[in-house]
Amino acid sequence: MVSPLTASGLQHEYPGGVTALRGVDLQLQPRELLVVIGPNGSGKSTLLRLLGGLLPVQQGEVAVDGQPLSALSPRDRAQLIGVVPQSLESLPEVTVESFVLGGRYTRISRWRGALARDLRAVGYALAASDAEGLGGRRLRELSGGQRQRVLVARALAQEAQILLVDEPTAALDLEHQVRVFDLLARLAAHDRSVLVVTHDVNLASQFASRVVLLDAGRVAASGAPAEVLRREVLEPVYGRHLFFGHMPPPDSRPFVLPWMSPGNGEEREPSPPSRGEA
Repeated sequence: MVSPLTASGLQHEYPGGVTALRGVDLQLQPRELLVVIGPNGSGKSTLLRLLGGLLPVQQGEVAVDGQPLSALSPRDRAQLIGVVPQSLESLPEVTVESFVLGGRYTRISRWRGALARDLRAVGYALAASDAEGLGGRRLRELSGGQRQRVLVARALAQEAQILLVDEPTAALDLEHQVRVFDLLARLAAHDRSVLVVTHDVNLASQFASRVVLLDAGRVAASGAPAEVLRREVLEPVYGRHLFFGHMPPPDSRPFVLPWMSPGNGEEREPSPPSRGEA
């Protein structure tokens, strides 16, 4: 059974006095796809990095099944939590298959190397991420969208109970955006816990069990998509240039579009006078 991941009173400040989080409480439940949304600078990626143990906790606590994350060794933590970053800071000179196999480092003994079950896990992860035809190619040869799918595959091969995913659809076309979120939703339904940071409120509406809205480092709202993706909740955070609607029945899930009605924009410079005007 997946263990719950909890955050209590998280605060984080970067050098220079930039405060990213201000007392955030959050719980990721078993079999839940929790989506964190919010404008740029709201603290989303900082929260994910703290939950994954990639940043030291300055104030507050992160715990798995009641045990502080800081008490776990890096190897034990990696067996419980897999983190999918937005991108790689550098691209190693390896094939996709070798890179994804590297996600199983906590499960492979350095004395015996990879076994058949490890290779099966890699094959499953590549297929599930729509990347099975990429195994023999090198990371440097891939497009940005292909690399994103490979990052998801590496986390799947890790077989962690908890997945933390940072902007998984940023470089993907529309078809693969839906496929990635569908995969994450299916993983959550099959005994994992998944937290996704994204700007895409409509994918959150379609797939999330619960949505958390961050604003200026604080939790501004938390609840089912229909409870959070409402005008009175989002406009104070994102501004007034939004269009709200609902999909047709029987689904009726909310959707939100950036929208500026004619004549409702910000003040513009006056047009130059036409010929003949004094």
